[in-house]
Amino acid sequence: MSSLFRTKSIEQSMRDTDEPGQKLRKNLSAFDLTVFGVGVIIGTGIFVLTGQQAAKNAGPAIVLSFALAGVVCALAALCYAEFASTVPVAGSAYTFSYATLGQFVAWIIGWDLCLELALGAAVVSRGWSAYLQELFDLPNWLAGDQARPDFGAAFIVAVLSVVAIVGAKLSGRVTGALVIVKVAVVLFVIVLGLFFIKTANYTPFIPAAQAAEKESGGDAPLLQVLAGITPQHFGWFGIVAAASIVFFAYIGFDVVATTAEETHNPQRDVPRGIIGSLVICAVLYMAVSFVVTGMVHYGDLNTAAPLAKAFDLAGQGWAANLISLGAVCGITSVILVLLLGQARVSFAMARDGLLPPVLAKVHPRFGTPWVMSTITGSIVLVLAAFVPLSELSELTSIGTLFAFIVVSIGVVILRRTRPDLPRGFKAPLVPFLPIVSVLASLWLMLNLPVVTWVRFLIWMAVGLVLYFAYGMRRARLAPETTSEVDAPST
Repeated sequence: MSSLFRTKSIEQSMRDTDEPGQKLRKNLSAFDLTVFGVGVIIGTGIFVLTGQQAAKNAGPAIVLSFALAGVVCALAALCYAEFASTVPVAGSAYTFSYATLGQFVAWIIGWDLCLELALGAAVVSRGWSAYLQELFDLPNWLAGDQARPDFGAAFIVAVLSVVAIVGAKLSGRVTGALVIVKVAVVLFVIVLGLFFIKTANYTPFIPAAQAAEKESGGDAPLLQVLAGITPQHFGWFGIVAAASIVFFAYIGFDVVATTAEETHNPQRDVPRGIIGSLVICAVLYMAVSFVVTGMVHYGDLNTAAPLAKAFDLAGQGWAANLISLGAVCGITSVILVLLLGQARVSFAMARDGLLPPVLAKVHPRFGTPWVMSTITGSIVLVLAAFVPLSELSELTSIGTLFAFIVVSIGVVILRRTRPDLPRGFKAPLVPFLPIVSVLASLWLMLNLPVVTWVRFLIWMAVGLVLYFAYGMRRARLAPETTSEVDAPST
């Protein structure tokens, strides 16, 4: 039992990055990391959630919902930035947990990240296929929601898996090109939309609150089941409800931390990449939501393509195809960065012995975890091609929020147990800021449906079986194989 909570020293984590055959190539700069962050954050959220939540919950005050969700993410982002600058090792929240909370918690969070990243990539791949089918009017059997198998989704996963194997620098260049296109489209929406704003559409800015019908069964939010709280549409509670959902549009900045080991100067560049990408995306999200709700009445935006719908209603239908093109480019970069992040988390777990060590092999030419990238791409390809994943997409969100909580707690613990460590970036107001981050993330988790919690717990139960059957016995920090282990009191 004592081995469950044995931590892996920061020094040992750093030494592991230099082992022959498991050393990743350092090719990334702060600019590359910022591009990665923007590339994975700006995706289906800005093209879909903006209008839907304005119509359902917040009205024009969806701007405030995006601001509130951005603040919650910023709290976690500061904790991630401190950790990544202190422990610049592949694995993100998994590695951070191993250094502070122990092997058992590290396995849980690593298994959780596998759920978040792989499932997220599969879900987004199907969204990419749907946009592609709409843009080029492809046959329904080839791509889109009705395709079984979805050849479009399988194609994009296969191509991007090869890009991920060839190298992080190439991935950064591809992501950079796609980010330029989609940011240009987002700016196009903002600038052109300003000319069609009608101030009457902003009245009332916060629509009057309306009692919503209670959901039943697994679709009900956990908070409603536990406290009997009836959810509301619009009003201040509606703004918070919308924030719980549009928060998912920010998912991805934490993936930047998974590339810390491949960064030239991680102590300086990783915090810049994490915080910079989050700030850029928050500003763009708020600007787009402000413009779109000003162009048309918020009640007309409850559609799968609200941005295109807004321009159609404004008599500018020619812009719809351009927006769809931006959506295709935006989602492409999301898939690529999620594949990169998933491979590196699993790579770190294999290097620690929690997964078979053969999975930690690095390509001799490209310097990337090619075995893990191949396996990740294959699994995501099968899921994206054959499984309708719309009902499981919220699992990505609960996994992310759980990681936020663990990282925020870990910052406080590491400050107490290893105050001597050099930190390239220090989160302000510790422990107050991490505590607020934990509470905010927990609040958003409680607003997720009961069925999402059930699926999440089932996934975690499967992970525990694997850990006790394999990982705990084979881990390199097992008592009989380690000579240097930090075991601070937590």
